Amino acid sequence: MEPLIDTVYTSDNAHVCAQVCALAEQSIDELLTKYPFIEDFFTENRLHDLGVFDKRGLTFAGFLNSIHPQSAEDAALDKAEMYKSFFDFIIQMKEFLDLDDSSAVHSIRILPGTDKSGAPESFSEITLYRSEIIAIVGPTGSGKSRLLADIEWAARGDTPTKRTVLVNDKMPDKAVRFSVNNSLVAQLSQNMNFVMDLTVEEFIRLHAESRLVEDKDEAVRAVLEEANRLAGESFKLQTPVTALSGGQSRSLMIADTAILSSSPIVLIDEIENAGIDRKKALELLVSKEKIVLMATHDPALALYADRRIVIKNGGIAAVLETSAEEKALLAELEHIDEKLYKLRAALRNGERVG
Repeated sequence: MEPLIDTVYTSDNAHVCAQVCALAEQSIDELLTKYPFIEDFFTENRLHDLGVFDKRGLTFAGFLNSIHPQSAEDAALDKAEMYKSFFDFIIQMKEFLDLDDSSAVHSIRILPGTDKSGAPESFSEITLYRSEIIAIVGPTGSGKSRLLADIEWAARGDTPTKRTVLVNDKMPDKAVRFSVNNSLVAQLSQNMNFVMDLTVEEFIRLHAESRLVEDKDEAVRAVLEEANRLAGESFKLQTPVTALSGGQSRSLMIADTAILSSSPIVLIDEIENAGIDRKKALELLVSKEKIVLMATHDPALALYADRRIVIKNGGIAAVLETSAEEKALLAELEHIDEKLYKLRAALRNGERVG
């Protein structure tokens, strides 16, 4: 049988070569289990006609070696080229779907620029980490949205603020800066208005399919369960998304973002107006290792955050750690919040209050 031509994968990237070496040792069946999207590769390249699905126990190199030379010639198959294309496809899809944790975002570092007047910002650097909640506070129009835009586009001193944003302590390449599918920031705005004629289940399943989630039924179940945990009033899988209330829509999007979105940073704009359990929403997001940036005017939420970034005149004026004294004040504010929650619930239920 003709030996496979050049089974050594060549790349200038040592990390990629190491990944391919590990993948090349696995059987086709093992690869299909981990990466079901390779079935599309087999179909598009007509490898099913050459018996790839009948030889699942072989490695991909073993499968190519098993193809008779005449069959390969008839199919115009260049084994060496097919070998490289196959592993290139897996690597690219893993990056697209954020399945490779070694390339995941672990930290975002912001280096100072200038405010609207051109004056230097008064901080040396800010580093944001996974599972951290950062409050962004400041007057309306002060520049909170500009800060998020700088982070989303991984600014290189090329935005109005002249800030620089590093991803994992490195200057990000264009694939990170301008990716449409894997944006650094998932934004949850104050108003969630659905226009699609879908049920809740169809909406979640569509997102799960776009992320090539293997167990879509479990994804649907998990998102609905978390969404109903956040919402003031529960809803069902058969509920049309256009029939959801504002609070239900917000809870669905927060749960969906936490569980299915690949974006490492989540911005929530004024969650105090969401009509949901705010604390549970934040806890869910950080439990999924998201960096949560929260624009808020609510003192309880600002103090619940690990830190708060103060924006004035388009620039970052201060970065404050939440102190022990402020945490003590937070306990009082949460007690007041609980009373207000019970009061609102009583009024909604038609009860008299005293």
